[in-house]
Amino acid sequence: MRGTCYRCAQPAQTGCEVLGVDSYFCKFLASLLGIIFIAYGGSASAQQQVIGAPPEASNMKLVGYNDLQARSAYQPTIHHQGDRWIAYIGHHGGTDDIPDPVNPMTGKGEPNGTSIVDVTDPAHPKYLHHIPGQEGKYESGGAQMVRICDGKTLPKGDPNAVYMLRAVGSEGHEIWNVADPANPVLVTHLGEGLKDTHKNFWECDTGIAYLVSGAPDWRTRRMTQVYDLSDPAHPVKIRDFGLPGQEPGSTGAVPTELHGMISTGPSGNRIYFGYGTNKGGFLQIVDRDKLLNGPKEPTPENLRFPEVSRMPMSAFNGAHTTFPMKDMPIAEFAKDKDGKTRDIVMIVDEAILNECGEPRQMVWFADVTTETRPMMISSYTVPEASGNFCERGGRFGSHSSNESMAPVYYKKMAFIAFFNAGVRALDIRDPYHPREVGYFIPSITAATDKRCVPADGKDRCKVAIQTNNVETDDRGYIYIVDRANTGLHILQLTGPARAVAGLP
Repeated sequence: MRGTCYRCAQPAQTGCEVLGVDSYFCKFLASLLGIIFIAYGGSASAQQQVIGAPPEASNMKLVGYNDLQARSAYQPTIHHQGDRWIAYIGHHGGTDDIPDPVNPMTGKGEPNGTSIVDVTDPAHPKYLHHIPGQEGKYESGGAQMVRICDGKTLPKGDPNAVYMLRAVGSEGHEIWNVADPANPVLVTHLGEGLKDTHKNFWECDTGIAYLVSGAPDWRTRRMTQVYDLSDPAHPVKIRDFGLPGQEPGSTGAVPTELHGMISTGPSGNRIYFGYGTNKGGFLQIVDRDKLLNGPKEPTPENLRFPEVSRMPMSAFNGAHTTFPMKDMPIAEFAKDKDGKTRDIVMIVDEAILNECGEPRQMVWFADVTTETRPMMISSYTVPEASGNFCERGGRFGSHSSNESMAPVYYKKMAFIAFFNAGVRALDIRDPYHPREVGYFIPSITAATDKRCVPADGKDRCKVAIQTNNVETDDRGYIYIVDRANTGLHILQLTGPARAVAGLP
């Protein structure tokens, strides 16, 4: 059940190579810095990161960077908008030290919300606008989740509009018109008095949206509210959905909460839900048509009706991202009479505790070809000893994957945010044997926030990269954002990793 997870054979790039600088002086300074690290307690990979140290990389390099106003970042969504590429980035709430970072464009402190960045030229990303989110710190504020749909794609949308759906803390959900991304306009607000929001999904061709919410009368912090947002100015509630035992009026133990979902739309007629964050989780496969058109009153029977199957995970693990890859051709099975292609779901757990204070959270691959009997077939993790990651500070373990299904990477490569181990590039063409082919761990900056654990009756704090979420665009660029306020890094593959993706 364990997939290949080696560090790449190609040597890690120096900071000069990552930055595209090929000068003797630059490489001399990088070498000198490495000597200093060794002289003062070991190699750079074995120590807490320090400002000024180069990034660590293999088969990936930095193209561009934006500090995102030193805001803790969650979900980046990259949208091809006319002749421009725009990054919409959701944020967690502020920190104890800086609850409302200053927006240099307004000169005022603003609660973390949504950053809008023009990445048309990835080497020179341009910050366009910040939309403030909910007041609050860390998980209690911000506007973490962002999805984008063109009005011309939505069945009843304004063809001149570009709509941004975002989750706003526990206040609800909002839709904005971002046709002019530097001047967004609020369209409507959904939900009131929610307990929480999180990782939504929006079908642009139908307008159906699956909103992770915490309806006040439900017994869980996160469940699903299904809306028809085909006309974003006039939302229509379809139903509430969750697990039996979570619904209003139920008794007994409350099942683990929802984290997020991904829909295959009408053609695939399946939705893949992930429950549990870092323990006792499971994958739930749901019939989309039955969910939308079946009985909607939240009774135990009606909640079970759309479910195709459920695959429990270990008590040690949960499901943050459930990424479907149906009809994957498996080269090893090419000569077999049956089963030449398989339906695969990649499940990414979420590490929660700093400095390895929990079981390892990692990446799993499930074969769901026989939907009623899904099974795990492989797994992947970064070897801890490859960077002494438990000692670096902050979280170490998986969190999320890219979710774009653009042909450039789909069913060929996956990019996994691994907190203090940066982003990892996986060759998934054989999902029974996933193989790491590249990685990038950004440098920290003066803005990178500390992460603390209790030790000897007081807090022991360290500063390290916390690569939180990742996304790709149709051009092949990789976008990673940092939970510890370090900003946005735009990357590209180099060397053998480009060949895996079929890039020139």
